[in-house]
Amino acid sequence: MKENIEGYTKVLDMAFQAMEHAYAPYSNYHVGACVLTHDNQSYIGANIENASYGLTCCAERNAIFSAYSNGCRKEDIKAIAIVSDGARIGAPCGACRQVLSELLMQDTPIVLSNGKESLVTTIKELLPMQFNEEDLK
Repeated sequence: MKENIEGYTKVLDMAFQAMEHAYAPYSNYHVGACVLTHDNQSYIGANIENASYGLTCCAERNAIFSAYSNGCRKEDIKAIAIVSDGARIGAPCGACRQVLSELLMQDTPIVLSNGKESLVTTIKELLPMQFNEEDLK
C-alpha cells in the first residue's frame, strides 16, 4: 500500500518518543510504537528486552496491549505507528503480526518508519494467510 504519510505525523512523532524508552541492551535495536484511536487517545510502547530472549516484548505488542488494557478494541483504533533506529524500515516480527491480525481491523493503517524512510501498510498485506478464530471451529 503506497499511501502518503502526512496524515500520520502525530502517531509517528509519539512512536519516536516512545522509542527513547526502549530497553535494548542485547540487540541495541530500539523500537517504539504508538496506537492512535479515533477519539485521539494514544497508547505507546517500546521494546523491552530480557536476557532470556523469549521473554522480550516488542514495542507494538506493548502499545496495543496498553490500548486494550484501557478499554479500546479494534474498531476504536485509527492507526498504529511502529518505528525503529535500524538502517532500513523495520516490520513487525511474526509473533507481532499474529497479535496485530487479531487486535486490529484488517484495513487499519500500520505506519512503519526508521526516520529516513516510511511506509503505510495493513496487517492484511503483512500477514495474508492469518490464523484466526475461523481456524478454531
